[in-house]
Amino acid sequence: MAAAYPKLPALLLFVFIAAAGVAAAETTPAALDEVCRGLGGFYVTPELCASALCSDPSSPCRAARDAPAVAALAARLAARNATATQAALAGNATSSKEEGVRACLELYGGAVAALQWAAASVAAGRYRGAREVLFTAQYVPAGCDGMAGGGDAAALPRENGGFSYMAMVAHAVIASMIRD
Repeated sequence: MAAAYPKLPALLLFVFIAAAGVAAAETTPAALDEVCRGLGGFYVTPELCASALCSDPSSPCRAARDAPAVAALAARLAARNATATQAALAGNATSSKEEGVRACLELYGGAVAALQWAAASVAAGRYRGAREVLFTAQYVPAGCDGMAGGGDAAALPRENGGFSYMAMVAHAVIASMIRD
């Protein structure tokens, strides 16, 4: 029979190797899971990390191939989230706390520009400056809360609170990429 099918042993070996590769790929944790599991030192649970980075069902969060791709995703999402918060604030500028909301809008304006720079830096593999930008960005929502009346939920859009979590997770992911 081997003479009738001389390539059969090679074909069987190929099928076996391919099947083993598929099984290994199915059991290998996604890069996102690996990164999120390592953030406990930054007070970010794996669940918070995954929910912040994968909140949009169309997000390619689980397709990130390695830790640098997860870091780039986190920085990009932080910049997008700040931009969305800024837009929501612009629509809220007619509230009763108008002066505080305008000040908050200016604060987000500066944060958006810095976060866009940080996202580009992380995408290029430069983490150090981006880490500091994201560290500072974590305090933008609290600053806005204080400027807009100290807890007046009607004055600030819900995106302000959402950005707080995104900035915290993005900072933890970027900081985890730096080996001091």
